[in-house]
Amino acid sequence: MASFTVKKEAARLYKQEMELEEGDYVRLFVRVGGVGSGGYSMGVAKEKPEAGSDVLQADGIYFFVNPQDQWYMNGMVISYDPQIDLLTFENPNIQDVTNPR
Repeated sequence: MASFTVKKEAARLYKQEMELEEGDYVRLFVRVGGVGSGGYSMGVAKEKPEAGSDVLQADGIYFFVNPQDQWYMNGMVISYDPQIDLLTFENPNIQDVTNPR
């Protein structure tokens, strides 16, 4: 079982925005934030997983986290609310996902 969750609505958004097809793989990874962000953000890329990656399937897409990024993603829930067009990243294990301690 994966240590993170991608809700169906969020998977559909990624599918649409990244022009993904069923069976594609998407890497979720930690990015050091840019100017003014003060911390970390989520990166996404269409690529294949490494050995030992944490993989889950949502809406026909395989989302994965490579071992070096699992510390940040453990417990992460990625949701999307289409009514207000808001993609959210919440992790009960990290109080502030942009400035984890």
